[in-house]
Amino acid sequence: MTLRGSGFGTRHRHAPHSAQRARALRRPRPEQESVTEPEQLMEDRPVSGSRAATVSLASVGQKLGVDLPMCPASCAPSAPRRRPLPGESDSGGPRAGAAPAPLSHPPGPRPAGTRHRQGWGSRHLCRRRASRPGRGFSRRPASAERGSGAHVVPGLRPRYHPARRDSTGGPGSAPAGGGLSNLLYKCTLPDHIQTVGDEPRQVLLRIYGAILQGVDSLVLESVMFAILAERALGPRLYGVFPEGRLEQYIPSRRLCTKDLRDPDISREIAMKMARFHGMVMPFNKEPKWLFGTMERYLRQIAELTFPEEAQLKKFNQLKAYDLRKEMGSLRELLESTHSPVVFCHNDVQEGNILLLAGHESLPTDKLMLIDFEYSSYNYRGFDIGNHFCEWVYDYTHPTWPFYQASLEKYPTRQQQLHFIRHYLREAAGRPRDATPEEQARVEEEMLTEVSRFALASHFFWGLWSVVQAKISTIEFGYLDYAQCRFEAYFQQKAQCL
Repeated sequence: MTLRGSGFGTRHRHAPHSAQRARALRRPRPEQESVTEPEQLMEDRPVSGSRAATVSLASVGQKLGVDLPMCPASCAPSAPRRRPLPGESDSGGPRAGAAPAPLSHPPGPRPAGTRHRQGWGSRHLCRRRASRPGRGFSRRPASAERGSGAHVVPGLRPRYHPARRDSTGGPGSAPAGGGLSNLLYKCTLPDHIQTVGDEPRQVLLRIYGAILQGVDSLVLESVMFAILAERALGPRLYGVFPEGRLEQYIPSRRLCTKDLRDPDISREIAMKMARFHGMVMPFNKEPKWLFGTMERYLRQIAELTFPEEAQLKKFNQLKAYDLRKEMGSLRELLESTHSPVVFCHNDVQEGNILLLAGHESLPTDKLMLIDFEYSSYNYRGFDIGNHFCEWVYDYTHPTWPFYQASLEKYPTRQQQLHFIRHYLREAAGRPRDATPEEQARVEEEMLTEVSRFALASHFFWGLWSVVQAKISTIEFGYLDYAQCRFEAYFQQKAQCL
């Protein structure tokens, strides 16, 4: 099998959507729903490291009734460890031995163009995953072909072997991308190898970055991916192993920032988001993810230091904002803002949206959301507001800091209403039976809700980017990006108040 193209990081900041540890799981029952903690679902876990992750995945899959196909242990490639974050143990997690070793760029020289997230057609290589840039994010995958970057993962399938790329589109002819936090490889069988049963000829191999290093995070994300695949809301899942998984490879391209402004594209994104929000998932339904993750980022930032003078100067400028006090102010504002708690994607940016090949001319069902690392129960306003913020940032900029911000491209009132109206219509399942006055009131309230939660998007990814500046190996102006997001936060805050 030939593996080509990778991008480390998935969300620009989109790195990676961050590890969401210790989130409670729920198992629906006929008449009631009981809350089960991850530790209870993984009671058969008297082991640690990769073995612990494998045992936990199998156990939780059985208990939730979700099919999690397990790959052989030999599927997992070895890789060097990253430096632990402040407060982490050497193993990369709060508990000794609980987290598999994070993976960095594959052996060999880094190919040109690996700086931002890459998308296999999507941002899965999204920006935020770099460790998010998560948000798949992480943030933007490189578009360059990695002709010298082919690697074989031992044990994936003994009869697969590297094949040279040729101009006729042989094995490995389409590179995969990577975000700011994951490594992605498109794996193709050589032409002379016949498939067995319903075995696909091409798959996407995902190697997790820092965001999914930890047994709890791995279990939750794998269960979520499997459920979404079963509901045809995401790529199929072919197999999982402690350091990654095998997914369906979908011929497609990821959207560009400018695509988000297309009325037809915006309409379908609104409809996809409404369907996503309507799902009932077997996870803790309390909206703890947003501020819980930001609290963790703040604790990490409090212990950060930067050896380079230029980085230290930028870091000190960010610290001058008194971020902890500002987050308290943000929390008070959002607590006074009504916003339904739904199952959110939390990183609906262009790199996490695929335009399916052959579906471009269809009026609907031409898009697919991917990269669910950050998904959780959260406030509706955050998901929509975060998406609107993504209209502003282009992560394909070719020179430092490898992104470009155009605040004037934030959606206008009419563009926001276009999105909101299609969202509400899809969420209702039918045309809304409301008077013009009632419809106008609902729309105004939602505009206010989204505008306030867009502040949380700026703040979240700003914090995320500061952490990435310390731990990411991706060539990206993380501290510059953080400064840009906090400046946008304070500018929009003045408008909201």
